[in-house]
Amino acid sequence: MDTLQMMRIFVRIAEEGSFTAAARRLDITNGNASRAITQLETHLRTRLLNRSTRHVALTEAGKRYLVRCERVLAYIDEAEAEAADAQARPSGKLQVHATSSFGQTYVLPAVLRYRERNPSVAVELTLSQHVPDILDEGYDVSLQLSMSDLPDSGLVSHRLGDVHSVLCAAPAYLRQRGTPRAVQELRGHACLQIVSSIFARDRWHLDGPDGREMFEFAPADFQVNTIDALAVALREGVGIGALPMATALSALRSGELVRVLPDYQLQKLTAYVLYASRQYLDAKIRTFVDFLREFVPQALMADKAALRIPDRP
Repeated sequence: MDTLQMMRIFVRIAEEGSFTAAARRLDITNGNASRAITQLETHLRTRLLNRSTRHVALTEAGKRYLVRCERVLAYIDEAEAEAADAQARPSGKLQVHATSSFGQTYVLPAVLRYRERNPSVAVELTLSQHVPDILDEGYDVSLQLSMSDLPDSGLVSHRLGDVHSVLCAAPAYLRQRGTPRAVQELRGHACLQIVSSIFARDRWHLDGPDGREMFEFAPADFQVNTIDALAVALREGVGIGALPMATALSALRSGELVRVLPDYQLQKLTAYVLYASRQYLDAKIRTFVDFLREFVPQALMADKAALRIPDRP
């Protein structure tokens, strides 16, 4: 019998003043209660209770030990209640990671809306191009983009939807250099590709009316590793580049950028949310993942509709 269980039996006997009454309350036999006290006294090498046929009394050592046991068991009960509450009520700190552009466009608004519903949850959102190891780096949830199915990692993953990119350029650039009307007319233009582990630096895979076409180009002399920086470069007229839906929409609506080859979009990326385990999932993680699965697909579909991107396999 473990020490904590023996301590609980000891406290109950001290409260009831009787082995029989304590055993009845704990739903154990008198023999089990007696053996627990004997084992506890042997473990401590001191007598805790004086017994008679009708009465049980604490020794001086037993009185001191009882005070300590009550404190220890109260702490344990409080810890267990707090842990159990985490399964039922969202609270505490939630650490979330997302890739920079996707996170800023879709995850940040989701976090703000989620916190309106769950103000007891404090969210720490990290945006970076780095793909983290969730367990080693301490994240509760990670949002990632992939061109294909995610590799088997032992993590739980849910598909949120597809992210498309479209080609854009500044009106001034197109006035000066001309507007391509077909994929091969991109040749001779300054083609900017984000520096990323996901995309090749020297080619675009374009999905259009006639299926997929690949266009190879020499990497531009100027390169960046974030979508926001690429958007700034395009607005300044540096060349033609691929921007994700939401980033492109903002600049297209303002007129700062013009869509190039509007019947085409670049090879889609699939957005996933990942977390460590389904078993005994903390309420803040469960409810946040559920909210993302509701919020993000709707936002992606709205942006896709605004850009009139057709559904293609």
